[in-house]
Amino acid sequence: MRFNAKDLALLARQPSGCFDKEGKLKICRVVGDEKLIEPKERWCRLKGNLLFLMKNKSSDASEVVILERCWVVEFKSKADVSIVLKFQSGEPDLYLEAASKPDCESWAVALGEANSEGLRHKIQQLRRLIMEIKEERSADEARQFLPPSQVDSLGEPQFTSIQRIANEPKLEFSLACKDLVAATRDRKLNTFIQVSVVHPAEHILTRYSSTEIVEGTRDPLFLTGVTFPPEYPIYEETKIKLTVYDVKDKSQDTVRTSVLPDHKEPRADVGRSFLGCATFRVGDLVKSKEQQLTLTLRTSDGGKAVGTIEVNLVKMGELEDGETDHITTDTQDQKCALVRECMATEGISGKDNLPSLNAVLKNPICKLYRFPTSDNKWMRIREQMAETTLSFHVPKELINLHIKEDMRRNQELKDLGELAPHWDNMRKSVIAHCDQMLSMYQDTLAELGKHTGSSFKSSCSKGEKTLEFIPINLHLQRMHVHSPRLKDALYDVITVGAPAAHFQGFKNGGLRKLLSKFEAERRNTGYQCIYYSPENTAKAKEVLSNINHLQPLISSHADLLLSSASQRSPDSLKNSLKMLSEKTELFVHAFKDQLVRSALLALYTARPGCVLKKPAVPRNSAEEGGDSQHQDHPSQIKRQDSIPHHSEYDEEEWDRVWANVAKSLNCVIAMVDRLLEKDNISSIKEDQNDPSTADCKVLHTGGDWYEQLYPLVITLKDCMGEVVTRAKQSMAFVLLQELACGLPQCLMLTLRRDIVFSQALTGLVCGFIIKLHTGLHDQGFLQQLHTVGLLVQYEGLLSTYSEEAGMLEDMAVGISDLQKVMFKVIEAKSEDFLPIITGRREHYIIEVQLPAKMFELLPQEIKEGKLLRMYPVLFNVGINEQQTLAERFGDTTLQENINQENLELLKEYYKLFTEKMPPDCLPHFQEQNDLKGLLENLHQNIQAKRRKNVEIMWLAATICRKLNGVRFTCCKSAKDRTSMSVTLEQCSILRDEHQLHKDFFIRALDCMRRMPHRECTEECQMQKVCIQHDTADGFPKVLQTSRRDIWKS
Repeated sequence: MRFNAKDLALLARQPSGCFDKEGKLKICRVVGDEKLIEPKERWCRLKGNLLFLMKNKSSDASEVVILERCWVVEFKSKADVSIVLKFQSGEPDLYLEAASKPDCESWAVALGEANSEGLRHKIQQLRRLIMEIKEERSADEARQFLPPSQVDSLGEPQFTSIQRIANEPKLEFSLACKDLVAATRDRKLNTFIQVSVVHPAEHILTRYSSTEIVEGTRDPLFLTGVTFPPEYPIYEETKIKLTVYDVKDKSQDTVRTSVLPDHKEPRADVGRSFLGCATFRVGDLVKSKEQQLTLTLRTSDGGKAVGTIEVNLVKMGELEDGETDHITTDTQDQKCALVRECMATEGISGKDNLPSLNAVLKNPICKLYRFPTSDNKWMRIREQMAETTLSFHVPKELINLHIKEDMRRNQELKDLGELAPHWDNMRKSVIAHCDQMLSMYQDTLAELGKHTGSSFKSSCSKGEKTLEFIPINLHLQRMHVHSPRLKDALYDVITVGAPAAHFQGFKNGGLRKLLSKFEAERRNTGYQCIYYSPENTAKAKEVLSNINHLQPLISSHADLLLSSASQRSPDSLKNSLKMLSEKTELFVHAFKDQLVRSALLALYTARPGCVLKKPAVPRNSAEEGGDSQHQDHPSQIKRQDSIPHHSEYDEEEWDRVWANVAKSLNCVIAMVDRLLEKDNISSIKEDQNDPSTADCKVLHTGGDWYEQLYPLVITLKDCMGEVVTRAKQSMAFVLLQELACGLPQCLMLTLRRDIVFSQALTGLVCGFIIKLHTGLHDQGFLQQLHTVGLLVQYEGLLSTYSEEAGMLEDMAVGISDLQKVMFKVIEAKSEDFLPIITGRREHYIIEVQLPAKMFELLPQEIKEGKLLRMYPVLFNVGINEQQTLAERFGDTTLQENINQENLELLKEYYKLFTEKMPPDCLPHFQEQNDLKGLLENLHQNIQAKRRKNVEIMWLAATICRKLNGVRFTCCKSAKDRTSMSVTLEQCSILRDEHQLHKDFFIRALDCMRRMPHRECTEECQMQKVCIQHDTADGFPKVLQTSRRDIWKS
């Protein structure tokens, strides 16, 4: 960068009033989390986007930092007074430390607004403010001149609205030019039209959209139309200005939406030249008899005519009957697709499920195309992409559950009681580390709670610590096809960045490698702690979860039993006893495992001064009668409230304690049966007695019922309480071993797994909800959902080289963990339709809420709360230039193993599907392309180990669609590779399923891949991202778009 050192030095010595902000800060450079040197105090002066660093206020500037292509990271904990400037160029971060928290916050705001992005944001805010002030002022001025009777009815300026169908665009029209005049006679024009809007109340010219570029003709037929969405403020009085440009160098051409004064003409950019313009009123177009206007294009001074432009009002419902011959013969060099772009708040789904689906989806972008079919008919395609509010909702719910689970685990470790010094020191160390992790989860949740703005995480934020639980670029991509002779069809793909711990990095690999290495190291730490396998550790967590779930249920059912006894209600008594029996049997079954017995013994050996001998109690003492057991049990609890410390350990005592719960339940059942039998006998005799005598007897007998059941119920609770105490302590001791054997790696791996799982689960919840709404009227799908489960297919496009190999390892583990997620559909009790998450790590239940009308459409099994299983599978094929390096010089074993493992899972799902579902439940089933053949073909392609075998992706996607599954497409950031794959898949579907004309496949593909020309965020347009030449070079040929249509954006 060129600069004048003298001018910069002079600017740095200006008086204090000339600077936006100045003051003392401690500054140093940072790489990762390491400071290169100790922070040194500097006098800092901020002027525009220049930050001057000086040793003191009177010295010359020693360094100048240009605040462009950078962002501010502020640490908002109360104790931290530092901020970090991160640069996109990759240079070391700049660490700045203030003297106080208010000073730190003011510097963060000033630095954040100093660059051009901050200035642009401020300008946009000021423009919005000016617009609001103008609207308020115009309304106030109108009230001054109106009669009082009309003032109350005046809300907005009175303009004539355009009649339209509900949820349809307000206005759509297509464009074409004729007889355009070129600057030189021999030049072939490459033209496009810039569409601008003049609002009647504001009189400001706003660039709205533009057409595609049509090459080599003076009579261009533009295939990109113009659409105004339902909420757009357009009226009959609105004027639309059409400006025609000739593009000389497409690679330098960019067309953006901006706001220009009414009297100014858009400047002629380097790569294009102005030809002419024309203006018309919307009312003239709408009211014209032929719904068509022919306008004369004139130069900027309004003199010379340079051609004509035709504006045709479009009604999409009338296009299906038209023939395409006139386009295919007259304009063969032009793309045969009618595209209209709009922003739509509705239309993502049917009318009935819009409220609940709009609670999940937001900010949809809509595009409309028409492509010719093989029989020269038009088919219409509505392509939509939407963000989801779940991007932040699900991670926050998950983190909240993690916090509760970890707090409960820490308390269970503290409740282990007295331990020998070695084990006690180990416990203290574990609890200290766990408290640190718990604090980190709480800070992350607090930061996410402060988040406002966009509902998705952009790719440039994937390295931010506060957003590491949020999935990258999570969007719904939907294609709605209206064919002239075929049934309408919906095709959904969820696009998301690969679930991975980007902030933690991939220097040592991803979860798949790290977990394997950690498990191997943990086996060799037996001299420090007791080794339990991952299966035993998972079993311990399951036992603790069952205890926490079943104990309060049993206690409440026992209280209901006593309440029924006091009311002398036989039916209620039977029902309460039935529920009590079921839950108690589940409770007893939960401890039928050798792990509890062995863990109790291990815990006993960890007590101070333990003595391990065989019990002195005779064997037959455990075979005493049930009544004596129940009578003695309460006293046993008083004598011994925990596992014995300094006494001989009875290895069979656990069996007796555990069996006492079942025996106590049997006593309760026997007593209830006896009471009901006596009640039946007495009721027969009471029929012959006086009614008043019967009433007295009822009161007396009811009291007897409660008094006879009460001691037995209390005994059951006491027995259950002792089992819970022992089991909790033993299982907590198992978890202590797991944590102690791998500190701090164990907790860091848990954190990494939580991060990856959070990203994967968010996408899954979004996909499930959308699939459920789409299939509500498909009884075959609903039957499949509760009988077999839902197939979820992930298409990975990551390479197996460098960091992306670690991302793939993270992604594989995160998707595999989704097998432990269950879904449940419930009826919404309010207008809040967001899903509810319950459970613990390795066992989550997602409750999806539906409005009452939609809930009634579900099968009885789902309405009764049946849990719905998920079957996630991942197939990965690296397609970029890094995969070329991996295949030639690296290793692709990771990809091959993942594909082979998931093929077996897919076959297992297909087997289960064919066993439980009738053949007619396959909506797209065809004999020549049946599922069995597709699976065999997929198996052969995976075994073939061909380079960049994209056939694997297409076969897996086809199988998923035919099995009513949910489709995901993922790459590093869900932009370039994802957009190439999704658009190719959409065009392949149109060709194979909807008879897209074979000559227009590439043209349709180019049309879908074209970058929209309007101001929008990169991620908001991720599916239409334009691929650079060097990016596309490594792609398989079929995934590359034509070279002439790959332009710089």
